[in-house]
Amino acid sequence: MSKYPDLAPRLFSAIIGGMIIILSLLWNKWGFFAVFLFISCMTMWEFYRLMRLQSYVPIRLLGVSIGGLLFVFTFLIEADLLPSKYYMALFPLASFVFLIKLYKKSDVHPFINIALFYLGILYVAVPFALINILVFYSGEYSYEIIMGLLFLTWANDVGAYFSGILFGRRKLFERISPNKSWEGSIGGAITASLTALVIGFYFEGLNPIEWISISIIVVIAGTYGDLVESHFKRSIQIKDSGTIIPGHGGFLDRFDSFLIAVPFVVVFLKLF
Repeated sequence: MSKYPDLAPRLFSAIIGGMIIILSLLWNKWGFFAVFLFISCMTMWEFYRLMRLQSYVPIRLLGVSIGGLLFVFTFLIEADLLPSKYYMALFPLASFVFLIKLYKKSDVHPFINIALFYLGILYVAVPFALINILVFYSGEYSYEIIMGLLFLTWANDVGAYFSGILFGRRKLFERISPNKSWEGSIGGAITASLTALVIGFYFEGLNPIEWISISIIVVIAGTYGDLVESHFKRSIQIKDSGTIIPGHGGFLDRFDSFLIAVPFVVVFLKLF
Protein backbone atom coordinates (compact mmCIF):
# COMPACT_ATOMS: atom_id res chain seq x y z
CA MET A 1 0.00 0.00 0.00
CA SER A 2 2.89 2.37 0.80
CA LYS A 3 4.20 1.88 -2.72
CA TYR A 4 0.92 3.31 -4.06
CA PRO A 5 -0.12 5.98 -1.53
CA ASP A 6 -3.14 7.07 -3.56
CA LEU A 7 -4.68 3.60 -3.71
CA ALA A 8 -6.70 3.85 -0.46
CA PRO A 9 -8.38 7.20 -1.23
CA ARG A 10 -8.82 6.09 -4.83
CA LEU A 11 -10.71 2.94 -3.77
CA PHE A 12 -12.74 4.81 -1.15
CA SER A 13 -13.82 7.51 -3.62
CA ALA A 14 -14.62 4.92 -6.28
CA ILE A 15 -16.82 2.91 -3.91
CA ILE A 16 -18.71 5.93 -2.54
CA GLY A 17 -19.12 7.56 -5.96
CA GLY A 18 -20.13 4.28 -7.56
CA MET A 19 -22.74 3.62 -4.87
CA ILE A 20 -24.28 7.07 -5.32
CA ILE A 21 -24.54 6.59 -9.08
CA ILE A 22 -25.89 3.03 -8.87
CA LEU A 23 -28.47 3.92 -6.20
CA SER A 24 -29.65 6.90 -8.24
CA LEU A 25 -30.12 4.66 -11.28
CA LEU A 26 -31.98 2.03 -9.26
CA TRP A 27 -34.19 4.62 -7.56
CA ASN A 28 -36.01 6.00 -10.61
CA LYS A 29 -35.58 8.25 -13.64
CA TRP A 30 -35.57 11.37 -11.49
CA GLY A 31 -32.72 10.03 -9.38
CA PHE A 32 -30.76 9.42 -12.59
CA PHE A 33 -31.73 12.88 -13.86
CA ALA A 34 -30.54 14.72 -10.74
CA VAL A 35 -27.20 12.91 -10.35
CA PHE A 36 -26.17 12.96 -14.00
CA LEU A 37 -27.25 16.57 -14.51
CA PHE A 38 -25.04 17.48 -11.55
CA ILE A 39 -22.10 15.47 -12.93
CA SER A 40 -22.54 16.99 -16.39
CA CYS A 41 -22.55 20.56 -15.08
CA MET A 42 -19.61 19.97 -12.75
CA THR A 43 -17.56 18.40 -15.56
CA MET A 44 -18.28 21.36 -17.85
CA TRP A 45 -17.39 23.80 -15.07
CA GLU A 46 -14.03 22.05 -14.66
CA PHE A 47 -13.36 22.15 -18.40
CA TYR A 48 -13.93 25.91 -18.59
CA ARG A 49 -11.91 26.46 -15.41
CA LEU A 50 -8.94 24.70 -17.00
CA MET A 51 -9.24 26.96 -20.04
CA ARG A 52 -8.98 29.95 -17.74
CA LEU A 53 -5.66 28.61 -16.41
CA GLN A 54 -4.32 29.29 -19.91
CA SER A 55 -5.61 32.86 -19.74
CA TYR A 56 -8.52 32.10 -22.06
CA VAL A 57 -11.96 33.33 -21.02
CA PRO A 58 -14.80 31.28 -22.52
CA ILE A 59 -18.10 32.35 -20.96
CA ARG A 60 -18.32 29.68 -18.30
CA LEU A 61 -21.74 30.36 -16.81
CA LEU A 62 -23.44 30.51 -20.21
CA GLY A 63 -21.66 27.35 -21.39
CA VAL A 64 -22.62 25.36 -18.28
CA SER A 65 -26.20 26.67 -18.50
CA ILE A 66 -26.59 25.63 -22.13
CA GLY A 67 -24.95 22.27 -21.44
CA GLY A 68 -27.32 21.73 -18.53
CA LEU A 69 -30.32 22.70 -20.64
CA LEU A 70 -29.21 20.30 -23.37
CA PHE A 71 -29.23 17.49 -20.81
CA VAL A 72 -32.63 18.60 -19.41
CA PHE A 73 -34.25 18.92 -22.84
CA THR A 74 -32.88 15.56 -24.02
CA PHE A 75 -34.14 13.86 -20.86
CA LEU A 76 -37.63 15.38 -21.15
CA ILE A 77 -37.87 14.64 -24.88
CA GLU A 78 -36.70 11.03 -24.52
CA ALA A 79 -39.12 10.60 -21.59
CA ASP A 80 -41.98 11.86 -23.80
CA LEU A 81 -42.56 14.82 -21.51
CA LEU A 82 -41.58 17.49 -24.03
CA PRO A 83 -41.88 17.76 -27.84
CA SER A 84 -38.59 17.61 -29.71
CA LYS A 85 -39.23 21.02 -31.32
CA TYR A 86 -38.03 22.66 -28.08
CA TYR A 87 -34.47 21.70 -29.01
CA MET A 88 -34.64 24.73 -31.33
CA ALA A 89 -34.60 27.05 -28.32
CA LEU A 90 -30.98 26.09 -27.60
CA PHE A 91 -29.62 27.51 -30.87
CA PRO A 92 -30.38 31.19 -30.26
CA LEU A 93 -29.23 30.79 -26.64
CA ALA A 94 -25.89 29.42 -27.82
CA SER A 95 -25.57 32.32 -30.27
CA PHE A 96 -25.58 34.85 -27.42
CA VAL A 97 -21.87 34.15 -26.96
CA PHE A 98 -21.15 36.17 -30.13
CA LEU A 99 -23.10 39.18 -28.85
CA ILE A 100 -21.46 39.04 -25.42
CA LYS A 101 -17.96 38.86 -26.90
CA LEU A 102 -18.78 41.73 -29.24
CA TYR A 103 -19.17 44.03 -26.23
CA LYS A 104 -16.30 42.54 -24.22
CA LYS A 105 -13.57 45.11 -24.87
CA SER A 106 -11.02 43.42 -22.61
CA ASP A 107 -11.10 40.13 -24.52
CA VAL A 108 -8.02 40.00 -26.74
CA HIS A 109 -8.82 36.53 -28.17
CA PRO A 110 -12.61 36.64 -28.69
CA PHE A 111 -12.88 33.97 -31.37
CA ILE A 112 -10.55 31.55 -29.59
CA ASN A 113 -12.74 31.95 -26.51
CA ILE A 114 -15.90 31.45 -28.57
CA ALA A 115 -14.38 28.27 -30.05
CA LEU A 116 -13.52 26.99 -26.56
CA PHE A 117 -17.05 27.81 -25.40
CA TYR A 118 -18.50 25.54 -28.10
CA LEU A 119 -15.80 22.90 -27.52
CA GLY A 120 -16.99 22.51 -23.93
CA ILE A 121 -20.52 21.85 -25.16
CA LEU A 122 -19.40 19.38 -27.83
CA TYR A 123 -16.82 17.56 -25.71
CA VAL A 124 -18.75 17.34 -22.42
CA ALA A 125 -22.42 18.34 -22.71
CA VAL A 126 -23.31 16.36 -25.84
CA PRO A 127 -22.05 12.96 -24.55
CA PHE A 128 -23.86 13.46 -21.24
CA ALA A 129 -27.05 14.40 -23.09
CA LEU A 130 -26.73 11.26 -25.22
CA ILE A 131 -26.88 9.15 -22.05
CA ASN A 132 -30.60 9.91 -21.98
CA ILE A 133 -30.99 7.96 -25.23
CA LEU A 134 -29.49 4.94 -23.48
CA VAL A 135 -31.75 5.07 -20.42
CA PHE A 136 -34.86 5.41 -22.61
CA TYR A 137 -33.63 3.05 -25.34
CA SER A 138 -36.54 0.64 -24.83
CA GLY A 139 -39.15 3.43 -24.85
CA GLU A 140 -39.34 3.76 -21.09
CA TYR A 141 -36.82 4.34 -18.33
CA SER A 142 -34.41 1.45 -17.78
CA TYR A 143 -31.13 1.56 -15.90
CA GLU A 144 -29.64 -1.59 -17.43
CA ILE A 145 -27.77 -0.22 -20.47
CA ILE A 146 -26.28 2.78 -18.70
CA MET A 147 -25.40 0.71 -15.63
CA GLY A 148 -23.85 -1.98 -17.82
CA LEU A 149 -21.85 0.67 -19.66
CA LEU A 150 -20.61 2.06 -16.34
CA PHE A 151 -19.65 -1.44 -15.14
CA LEU A 152 -17.70 -2.02 -18.35
CA THR A 153 -15.93 1.33 -18.04
CA TRP A 154 -15.02 0.66 -14.41
CA ALA A 155 -13.92 -2.91 -15.20
CA ASN A 156 -11.68 -1.61 -17.98
CA ASP A 157 -10.20 1.06 -15.69
CA VAL A 158 -9.62 -1.33 -12.78
CA GLY A 159 -8.19 -4.09 -15.00
CA ALA A 160 -5.89 -1.65 -16.78
CA TYR A 161 -4.76 -0.05 -13.51
CA PHE A 162 -3.77 -3.27 -11.72
CA SER A 163 -2.47 -5.03 -14.83
CA GLY A 164 -0.29 -2.01 -15.51
CA ILE A 165 1.03 -2.05 -11.95
CA LEU A 166 1.78 -5.79 -11.99
CA PHE A 167 2.88 -6.43 -15.57
CA GLY A 168 3.35 -3.07 -17.30
CA ARG A 169 6.52 -2.96 -19.40
CA ARG A 170 5.76 -1.70 -22.91
CA LYS A 171 4.55 1.90 -23.12
CA LEU A 172 1.21 2.39 -24.86
CA PHE A 173 1.58 6.09 -25.75
CA GLU A 174 4.60 7.42 -23.86
CA ARG A 175 4.52 10.92 -25.39
CA ILE A 176 1.05 11.55 -23.96
CA SER A 177 0.75 9.24 -20.93
CA PRO A 178 4.03 7.68 -19.72
CA ASN A 179 2.32 5.46 -17.13
CA LYS A 180 0.03 3.62 -19.54
CA SER A 181 1.23 0.28 -20.89
CA TRP A 182 0.11 -2.29 -23.44
CA GLU A 183 -0.08 -4.88 -20.68
CA GLY A 184 -2.44 -2.63 -18.71
CA SER A 185 -4.60 -2.04 -21.77
CA ILE A 186 -4.82 -5.77 -22.49
CA GLY A 187 -5.68 -6.46 -18.84
CA GLY A 188 -8.46 -3.86 -19.02
CA ALA A 189 -9.81 -5.43 -22.21
CA ILE A 190 -9.91 -8.90 -20.65
CA THR A 191 -11.63 -7.62 -17.50
CA ALA A 192 -14.20 -5.67 -19.53
CA SER A 193 -14.92 -8.68 -21.78
CA LEU A 194 -15.49 -10.98 -18.81
CA THR A 195 -17.73 -8.35 -17.23
CA ALA A 196 -19.70 -8.08 -20.49
CA LEU A 197 -20.37 -11.84 -20.44
CA VAL A 198 -21.75 -11.64 -16.90
CA ILE A 199 -23.86 -8.58 -17.73
CA GLY A 200 -25.22 -10.28 -20.86
CA PHE A 201 -26.67 -13.12 -18.82
CA TYR A 202 -28.22 -10.98 -16.08
CA PHE A 203 -29.39 -7.83 -17.86
CA GLU A 204 -32.30 -7.95 -20.27
CA GLY A 205 -32.66 -5.96 -23.48
CA LEU A 206 -29.29 -6.75 -25.06
CA ASN A 207 -27.77 -10.18 -25.65
CA PRO A 208 -24.23 -11.26 -24.63
CA ILE A 209 -22.83 -10.68 -28.15
CA GLU A 210 -24.09 -7.10 -28.10
CA TRP A 211 -22.55 -6.56 -24.67
CA ILE A 212 -19.23 -7.98 -25.89
CA SER A 213 -19.40 -5.53 -28.81
CA ILE A 214 -20.06 -2.67 -26.41
CA SER A 215 -17.13 -3.78 -24.26
CA ILE A 216 -14.85 -3.55 -27.30
CA ILE A 217 -16.14 -0.03 -27.95
CA VAL A 218 -15.56 0.89 -24.31
CA VAL A 219 -11.99 -0.43 -24.32
CA ILE A 220 -10.97 1.29 -27.56
CA ALA A 221 -12.92 4.54 -27.29
CA GLY A 222 -12.39 4.72 -23.52
CA THR A 223 -8.63 4.34 -23.87
CA TYR A 224 -8.53 7.09 -26.46
CA GLY A 225 -10.77 9.24 -24.27
CA ASP A 226 -8.28 8.88 -21.43
CA LEU A 227 -5.40 9.74 -23.77
CA VAL A 228 -7.25 12.78 -25.13
CA GLU A 229 -7.70 14.17 -21.63
CA SER A 230 -4.08 13.34 -20.74
CA HIS A 231 -2.97 15.23 -23.85
CA PHE A 232 -5.19 18.12 -22.84
CA LYS A 233 -3.78 18.25 -19.29
CA ARG A 234 -0.20 17.89 -20.52
CA SER A 235 -0.71 20.83 -22.89
CA ILE A 236 -1.59 23.07 -19.92
CA GLN A 237 0.94 21.38 -17.59
CA ILE A 238 -1.36 20.08 -14.86
CA LYS A 239 -1.69 16.62 -13.31
CA ASP A 240 -5.45 16.52 -12.54
CA SER A 241 -8.48 18.46 -13.75
CA GLY A 242 -9.51 19.10 -10.13
CA THR A 243 -9.22 17.91 -6.53
CA ILE A 244 -12.85 17.29 -5.61
CA ILE A 245 -12.60 13.46 -5.88
CA PRO A 246 -9.78 12.13 -3.65
CA GLY A 247 -7.45 9.80 -5.55
CA HIS A 248 -9.11 10.56 -8.88
CA GLY A 249 -8.73 14.31 -9.33
CA GLY A 250 -11.79 15.97 -10.80
CA PHE A 251 -14.96 15.00 -12.63
CA LEU A 252 -13.24 15.37 -15.99
CA ASP A 253 -10.56 12.90 -14.86
CA ARG A 254 -13.19 10.44 -13.73
CA PHE A 255 -15.42 10.60 -16.82
CA ASP A 256 -12.87 11.19 -19.59
CA SER A 257 -13.22 7.63 -20.96
CA PHE A 258 -17.00 7.87 -20.74
CA LEU A 259 -17.20 11.06 -22.81
CA ILE A 260 -15.67 9.46 -25.89
CA ALA A 261 -17.28 6.02 -25.46
CA VAL A 262 -20.92 7.13 -25.08
CA PRO A 263 -21.42 8.57 -28.62
CA PHE A 264 -19.97 5.39 -30.17
CA VAL A 265 -22.22 3.16 -28.04
CA VAL A 266 -25.30 5.22 -28.97
CA VAL A 267 -24.44 4.98 -32.69
CA PHE A 268 -23.82 1.23 -32.37
CA LEU A 269 -27.20 0.62 -30.73
CA LYS A 270 -29.12 2.90 -33.09
CA LEU A 271 -27.53 1.75 -36.35
CA PHE A 272 -26.57 -1.88 -35.75
